[in-house]
Amino acid sequence: MRWSPSRRQVLGASLAALAAVPATAAAASAAPAPAGGRSPSLSRARVTYGALEKYFDTADGTGLVREQYPVAVDDRPYSYEWPLSQVHVAALDLAFVDPGHAPALATRARAQELYWNAAGGTTGLAGYDSYPVAPHGGGGDMFYDDNEWVGLAKAQSHLQTGDRAALRRAEEIFALVESGWDSDAEHPAPGGVFWTQADWNHCRNTVSNMPGAQLGLRLHQITGTSRYLASSRRFYDWTNTHLRTPEGLYWDNLDLTGAVDRTIWSYNQGVPVGVGVLLYGATRDRAYLGQARRTAEAAYRHFVTEGRLLGQPVFFNSIFFKNLLLLESVTGGSVYRRAMADYADHIWSEQRDSATGLMHFDDSGTTQAIEQAAAVQIFAVLAWPRGAWRTLY
Repeated sequence: MRWSPSRRQVLGASLAALAAVPATAAAASAAPAPAGGRSPSLSRARVTYGALEKYFDTADGTGLVREQYPVAVDDRPYSYEWPLSQVHVAALDLAFVDPGHAPALATRARAQELYWNAAGGTTGLAGYDSYPVAPHGGGGDMFYDDNEWVGLAKAQSHLQTGDRAALRRAEEIFALVESGWDSDAEHPAPGGVFWTQADWNHCRNTVSNMPGAQLGLRLHQITGTSRYLASSRRFYDWTNTHLRTPEGLYWDNLDLTGAVDRTIWSYNQGVPVGVGVLLYGATRDRAYLGQARRTAEAAYRHFVTEGRLLGQPVFFNSIFFKNLLLLESVTGGSVYRRAMADYADHIWSEQRDSATGLMHFDDSGTTQAIEQAAAVQIFAVLAWPRGAWRTLY
């Protein structure tokens, strides 16, 4: 299946400690650096987010963004949900180390809700549509992975600030994800969460199952509710059975003919690492941590050692690296953090237009909002203290 920044194409001890204390106390123990700090990564994040605001904001008071810059004549007024969610996460990651960006985060959080379909999709449960709903747009198909990314951002926000409204929204999203489980025993490899509710696609993807498992584990960590752990294990086990490679990496998806798309994307390796870390934190079963480490090592070899990282979309790599930092928050070490820093140095020096602050990842002269947002995330998280990595996805 082809990736697209929009939907226009068809295609641990530290974890235990975090679970045992209130979210506000956990956030205090990993307090961000002062806003006036001199971190080069923080400076890069601020500049890159400033360019995002300048070139992508719609300036109509919604907090929504355009899909790309320069704007094409056939572009819709606003971006799709997936890019906006990553702009939202960029503001979340930056505001954690720079409280001066709290108003920007509030703006993006409000914009996020303009995609919320309270009437529900095909399973009858509310969730985020792929395009803003009325009066800003006509809505769109509901994608389970789109919703999972927002749910994970809400869980991160709750862990860092104690935001109860964010927790409630994350729980609503997880209920939606559970409703996307394939319950037809006659299907090849029955089970798994579908990628979308749209009738033009019936794939079950690593990206619709593993982030769902990660969200459920965060909710179990916060609330202790056993259902969240049980569903997360079900998502994790199905994906391992049907989409894990012999080397411990993960293929992209499996369709209803039983055919497997064997593309290896970086984010599809990172999220299972994070899931393994959180399963270890929930169960104390070291086998989960061992699998997370094996996948991380295989992915590092595949993408970093063997030189494939730069061929991946930056918005896949941001998710990949964040999950590797979550692993290092439990295992220690800094191999993955150094690799992330090296990647950040590369995109800052080689992919950035110093005159505009925009990131360019191909020769088209166009920057996608999701690309700019992913760069902000990478720079911002590199400025986080190590103790805060345990809240990442």
